[in-house]
Amino acid sequence: MSYNAPLKDMLFVMNELAGLPVISQLPGCEDATHDTVQAVLEESAKFCGGVIAPLNHPSDKEPSFWHGGHVTTSKGFKEAFKGFGEAGWQGIQHPTEFGGQGLPKLVAAPCIEMLHAASLSFALCPLLTDGAIEALLTAGSSEQKATYLEPLITGKWTGTMNLTEPQAGSDLAAVRTRAEPQGDGTYKVFGTKIFITYGEHDMAENIIHLVLARTPDAPPGVKGISLFIVPKFLVNADGTLGARNDAHCVSIEHKLGIKASPTAVLQFGDHGGAIGTLVGEENRGLEYMFIMMNAARFAVGMQGIAVADRAYQQAAAFAKDRVQSRDLAGSPGPVAIINHPDVRRMLMSMRSQVEAARALAYVGAGVGDMAHSHPDADARAANLALYEYLVPVIKGWSTEMSETVTRDGVQVHGGMGFIEETGAAQHYRDAKILSIYEGTTAIQANDLVGRKTVRDGGAVAKSLVAQVRATEAELAGVDNADFAAIRRELEQGSAALEAVVDFVVANIKGDIKAVFSGSVLYLRLAGIVLGGWQMARAALVAQRKLDAGEGDAQFYKAKIATARFFADHVLSQAGSLRTAIVDGSAGVMALDVGQF
Repeated sequence: MSYNAPLKDMLFVMNELAGLPVISQLPGCEDATHDTVQAVLEESAKFCGGVIAPLNHPSDKEPSFWHGGHVTTSKGFKEAFKGFGEAGWQGIQHPTEFGGQGLPKLVAAPCIEMLHAASLSFALCPLLTDGAIEALLTAGSSEQKATYLEPLITGKWTGTMNLTEPQAGSDLAAVRTRAEPQGDGTYKVFGTKIFITYGEHDMAENIIHLVLARTPDAPPGVKGISLFIVPKFLVNADGTLGARNDAHCVSIEHKLGIKASPTAVLQFGDHGGAIGTLVGEENRGLEYMFIMMNAARFAVGMQGIAVADRAYQQAAAFAKDRVQSRDLAGSPGPVAIINHPDVRRMLMSMRSQVEAARALAYVGAGVGDMAHSHPDADARAANLALYEYLVPVIKGWSTEMSETVTRDGVQVHGGMGFIEETGAAQHYRDAKILSIYEGTTAIQANDLVGRKTVRDGGAVAKSLVAQVRATEAELAGVDNADFAAIRRELEQGSAALEAVVDFVVANIKGDIKAVFSGSVLYLRLAGIVLGGWQMARAALVAQRKLDAGEGDAQFYKAKIATARFFADHVLSQAGSLRTAIVDGSAGVMALDVGQF
């Protein structure tokens, strides 16, 4: 099916919830005017809908393949990536001094969403390249920046992230890849890395691998990991490509979904050693890699929103066209299935969760811009703490949501959804990996508990609860049954979130297993409550627009109706989640290992 970017909703969220008018006044963000942003989004929608989206289903049927150490990507990918780079889309949020457009993260977020909605498999290459760019911007030397950033930002080269090894999985303390200093500022790298997205392909002239490895005298565990640049082709002093490096793809994986994205097994050093250069200082590699990982985690959250929206669009279109059974009121003949209450329930569930997750993610992007560009140091620090709290929620909740929404997309199609030709099954298959890579949901939840809640005694979380309660007070000022219902569920949700934050902080030292037994549920609760908060804010804006007679009345009425549905059907889960987190740990650990 075709993909049409939801530009009206994207612009509404950016302007009314995420603070684009304020962000456009920050130093370095002045180009993000209303007209410029709208033009950028319209062009992105045109490119993603017209060039990338038509490749999605055919590439799933005829994915990238490996032969003799080389990967040939799916038909059309190479040409599309060339157009992507030439149009400047890789550099939309990166500095102009290295060939980027220098626009805020808030402007990049909808463009990222559109790209991934068009094709998750294609968009993974730019996603990993963005992460490599962020890492080099933060930790790279001036020479490394001069050598690598412009080709990466302009799409001439691509980047990868090499963490995982066969014996290590997510446990980076077990990394064995070694890097031996050569005395001339270079290192020889030896080892195997697995699950390397776009670790080999034919879409760019060079591939810049960022590789975690240990030097000979490194301390054990994560404190002994360093980060190295290991290019596929060595780069000469003048920027031209030199000899082929000793980094080779020995196979690619056969996967449940995102089949057109080549997931490589890379072998470093089988022929004398792969030449690499150190990023930053030795033994600080994990710190640097987290820069890349945090950029990727936000983007993976956007992937969840993207594929969920694509599934919703397809399900809604199918439901309008598919005629089956009389309606419950006794129609003279069969009706389109969108008239049946349970199909309508599923579509509203899909729509409301996508809109809530999109709003929370865009608000997070705006907070990220404030953390980066606000002229006041204290404001930057406060926004950075808030952004860091939101990232695991955006990644974890949005990707888990995508599994629910794409599953319902198959269900709306009925038996036809189980047939690959409709394309609904592809969204479901593609979505599954999102809650696994770049840190599983449990890893995001552990981060939310340990680094983002306990670290400050719950201060950032409590500050969010306070903001939610300010919105509750605004809801009380609208004499309307919809707003009363939204307020009721939001009040219960904020109370549940506050109670769980208190539980986490109070019990982390005395009963750590009880806390982490509920960590994923805590993440889900945070997503539901904060997403419900954004839906409530959207409803308030919509009501003000309706009262003033401004804009598209049908759009604003739909905003209020969708917010009411989210409150009744999703936000209402908050109380039971609180119970499971605070009182449910005993059941989690009740059985002995031998009883499973």
